[in-house]
Amino acid sequence: MSEHYFTESPSSEAKTRQLSLDLGGHDVTVETVSGTFSPTRLDLGTAVLLRHLPEPPAGDVLDLGCGWGPIALHTGLQATDAEVDVRVWALDVNSRSLETTAANARRLGLDSIRTVTADEIPTNLQFAAIRSNPPIRIGKEALHELLETWLPRLAPDGRADLVVSKNLGADSLQKWIAGMLGSEFEVTRTGSSKGFRVLTVNRD
Repeated sequence: MSEHYFTESPSSEAKTRQLSLDLGGHDVTVETVSGTFSPTRLDLGTAVLLRHLPEPPAGDVLDLGCGWGPIALHTGLQATDAEVDVRVWALDVNSRSLETTAANARRLGLDSIRTVTADEIPTNLQFAAIRSNPPIRIGKEALHELLETWLPRLAPDGRADLVVSKNLGADSLQKWIAGMLGSEFEVTRTGSSKGFRVLTVNRD
């Protein structure tokens, strides 16, 4: 069976490379590694999401499916510039993703980022913000289970931002999320660029 970026413990050779890019308004150099999501570049969907993200709120922020860390790092840099006290929980099932995100956070001096698996997040913790390029290719059933687990953990007045390709079902996913979460939450499309939708969930 071939490995995917959602493999828990990749066994393929770890090939690293350095990328120079803009994150949170900073020109930075990060390290990526094979066996993680989009190791050769900042993927287009994540780039669209980052352009649409507001300044992070104070409190706990979840990067759902962190990969090598672009969303978590962007959030940490934003928070540092704005002098906002955040704790970024960079969540992934892939051990190589967690190691790389942690190394990149150290490289950029971001001690606000902690890399975790799902069972390392306190069960009663609610998030002021959730940010994600969700792993659509794990399949609809697994994706729905993932979103059912984490989106309801938005705190009151919390906000989640997700980026999804239009061709991979962004519009139908928006309707499903709204039905799953119910009237306490509002789900809107707040951005559209290069074939991607940014879906925003606000909790009353």
